[in-house]
Amino acid sequence: MSLFEDDHYQWRETFFVFFDERSRPSPSQFQKFLAELGSNYEVREVRTDDDGRFESATVLAPGDFAAMDITYVGGDEVTEQIEQMSEDLGNATLNAGQVEKLRKITRCNARFDIYHFEQMAEEEDEADMMDPGGLLIVLERLAKLCDGVGLDPQSGQLM
Repeated sequence: MSLFEDDHYQWRETFFVFFDERSRPSPSQFQKFLAELGSNYEVREVRTDDDGRFESATVLAPGDFAAMDITYVGGDEVTEQIEQMSEDLGNATLNAGQVEKLRKITRCNARFDIYHFEQMAEEEDEADMMDPGGLLIVLERLAKLCDGVGLDPQSGQLM
């Protein structure tokens, strides 16, 4: 079940990891990657497509009062987004590292969407307890796993 359907969680933001389809991790590689994150994370519902390739997973980070739905996307939707993003970011002032990441993204044809959710507080004194640190760790490690580039679309920051 997606966290969008769970009343205990509220969507906050979406991050992306762009990569080449040939670097798409297998379900076992993905589960190993998630296990390496440690006991602060709970993996639920790793799903595969009809060909047995990784499709999506739900990751809970209870200590951060957060969770993530991670979903694979490929095809025209991704290439069209990359074209538009390259235009937009190409007009911005980028440092050398960001320019290299932008070049790398233009060679990508797949992405992971990381939907970040906040666990809703049951008591008023627990409000605003969400820590985005877990999201950033997952984003960084996932980009490394598939030799990709992370993006915060809200800020346009390449990660």
